[in-house]
Amino acid sequence: MSDIVIKAECLGKKYLIGHQAERERYTALRDVLVGNVRDYWRKARSLAYGAPIVQGDEQEEIWALRDVSFEVRQGDAVGIIGRNGAGKSTLLKILSRITEPSAGRVTIKGRVASLLEVGTGFHPELTGRENIYLNGAILGMTHKEIKYKFDEIVDFAEVEKFLDTPVKRYSSGMYMRLAFAVAAHLEPEILVVDEILAVGDSAFQKKSIGKMQDIASCGRTVVLVSHNMSVIRNMTTTAILLNNGMIVGINNSPEIIEQYLRITKVFSINHSDLDERNPHIRYVELFLSSCKEVNIINHDEDAYLVFKIHTAQNKRLIFGFTIFNLEDIGVFSGITSDEVESIPASCSELRIKLPSKFLNPGEYRVEGALLEEGRVIEQNERYFTFSVNRNNRFDLMAGKPRGLLRLSEGWEFN
Repeated sequence: MSDIVIKAECLGKKYLIGHQAERERYTALRDVLVGNVRDYWRKARSLAYGAPIVQGDEQEEIWALRDVSFEVRQGDAVGIIGRNGAGKSTLLKILSRITEPSAGRVTIKGRVASLLEVGTGFHPELTGRENIYLNGAILGMTHKEIKYKFDEIVDFAEVEKFLDTPVKRYSSGMYMRLAFAVAAHLEPEILVVDEILAVGDSAFQKKSIGKMQDIASCGRTVVLVSHNMSVIRNMTTTAILLNNGMIVGINNSPEIIEQYLRITKVFSINHSDLDERNPHIRYVELFLSSCKEVNIINHDEDAYLVFKIHTAQNKRLIFGFTIFNLEDIGVFSGITSDEVESIPASCSELRIKLPSKFLNPGEYRVEGALLEEGRVIEQNERYFTFSVNRNNRFDLMAGKPRGLLRLSEGWEFN
C-alpha cells in the first residue's frame, strides 16, 4: 500500500481581478447609463452561473498557482518557501480544502488539521472551553477523544485562567496559542501550518516547533509555510520553493533554502551613480595568499579581502565592514582605528586577512561603510559574495558543522 498522503497533479488556481477603465474628462449621460446596464448584466450572469462577482469595468486573469505537482509521504515534514505572492498560502488553502483548484487535482489521505491564520475555526462569542470542543468537532474528533486531550491542550496553551472567557477578549497571542494547541493535540494525520507562529513569543515558538517535531516523529505529516529560514531548516527535511506560482525547486531543506536566498539577493554596484568628487568604495575583491583572485575559498586556507577606496583629497575617513551569511546573520565585523588620520588621495587599498579554519562552509556577503567625521557617506550591503567550501574532514563528520565560526586553535590537553 502506498505511503503517499498528499499528491498534487498539475495544480492551478486562477483568480479574476477587476480594473476601472480610464474615464474621459467629460462623459455623456448615455454612456453612463449604458455602462451601468452592462455592469449589472455581467454581475447577474456571474451570479446565475455561480461565478465570482468581480468589481470593475475590465477583468484580468491572475494565476496564483500554475502546473504545481509534488508528492508528500507519511511522516514527512515539508516546508514551503518563497517570496510574498509566490502562491504559498493559496497552495495551503487548496490542501486544506478551503478553496478548489481551477486546474489539476490533489489527492489527500487522512484527516487534515489546518492553522492558516489566528483563530481559524473559532467562534469569537464562545469561551475557550467551548471552542476547544467546537474546533475538535470540526476536525472530526469525537467528544470522548476531545475530553481525553482537553487537559493537555489547556496546559500547552497556558490559558487555564481564561478558559471560560469568550475568546473575543483574548489577545492575539492567547488566541493563537489555543488555536495551535487544539490543532496539534487532536492527532490529525496531516497538520498544515501557515506563518502564524510568528505571532507568538520566542518561548512559545520553541515549544510549538518541538511539538511539530514530535508530531512528525510519530509518523504524522507536517506541511509548514514560513519566512523564517531557521525554522524551515530545523523543522523540515524537505522543502518546496515557489516563485510566481510555480515550483522552481524540490530538494532537502538546506539546499532549497540556499537556492531561495540566492535568487532573492542580487549583488551589484552601480558605478554610474558614483560622484568621483566624493569618497566612495570602488569595489571589493578576495585574494588567496598566492595573490590569485577568487570568490570561492577552502576552509583551511588563508584569504584576504581587498577594498578599493577612492577619495579625491586627503580626508579623515573611517572604514568598516560586516560579513553576513545568506540568512542575513552578521558573522563578524571590522573597522579601521580612529587613530587613522586620513586615507591617501586617489585610489587606496585596504586589506584584511580572513584566517584559515575560521569560517564554516557556506555562502557569505560583504557589507561596507565609509564614514567621514562620524557621518556615514556611503553604505552598501551588496558589495561582494563569496563561498567557503567544505573539506574532507567535514565530510567525515556527522552532519553539517553547527555555528558560523569555528575555533581551531587554543586547545590545551592537561
